[in-house]
Amino acid sequence: MRRERARTLSDHLPLAFPAAMLVVFFVVPFGIMIAVSFFRRQQGGFYTVDFVLANYERFLTPFFGSVLGFSLFLAAAVAVCCVALSFPFTSFLAGRSRRVQVYWLVGLLAILSLSEVIIGFAWSTLFSRTAGVSNLLVALGLMAEPKALLPGFGAVLTGMVYQALPYTILLLYPSFMRLDPTLLEAARTLGASPLRGFVTVVVPALRNTIVATLIMVFVFALGSYLLPQILGRPQHWTLSVLITDQAIYQSNMPFAAAMAVFLVLISLALVGLTLLVGGRRETA
Repeated sequence: MRRERARTLSDHLPLAFPAAMLVVFFVVPFGIMIAVSFFRRQQGGFYTVDFVLANYERFLTPFFGSVLGFSLFLAAAVAVCCVALSFPFTSFLAGRSRRVQVYWLVGLLAILSLSEVIIGFAWSTLFSRTAGVSNLLVALGLMAEPKALLPGFGAVLTGMVYQALPYTILLLYPSFMRLDPTLLEAARTLGASPLRGFVTVVVPALRNTIVATLIMVFVFALGSYLLPQILGRPQHWTLSVLITDQAIYQSNMPFAAAMAVFLVLISLALVGLTLLVGGRRETA
């Protein structure tokens, strides 16, 4: 099929409403946020209209550097863990019957319908000392006594991986369904084991999909807000939590706006990189 270009103004009308929504709910608020990021903060939680770079100069402080570094590291760890776990599972799911696939997909969509609050408090209960998994480990003889497994980095990482894992599987699923199954059969015919055939045939064939999925999950995890607060300590807070802290509790709206602009630009750059990888995949 060949895509035809729009020739008249009426051909562009279906794009008018989405474009208007994009301008009203993204372009205008983002422009206001950029303007506020250059304002001067006043004592007492107020700010005056000005053009100063002091809010962006604070990005060079060690505190902001540590928060940004941890946010990027956490998002990268979540993305790698999700792809490592979901890649073999999605490959297994793609080889099942259509009925089994539908059941699993419905279950994954049900998990995605859970809010971050429910996920956070559910994992906080599982990691607690009184009703958590440590009691099961004690019953199995793997621990001497039950203890709380939160707050901590492991709890934050586990909760965020659980939240992003269904999203990752749904991103990988269409590519696995389009993959020619005869490629793996040919590799096994030539003497490759199932594991070697999977690593040497399936993984290279889907490398662009893997990269795009890593970037998308990274962006998804970068904006996490509630789970780091519920399951972690202040040193485990992400940049999104710091933005809220500066805007609401510290009453420093210009600095919060500057950090929000920075976070949005990082996300847009990564989404653009994903589109670039997807474009190369289509032209390949």
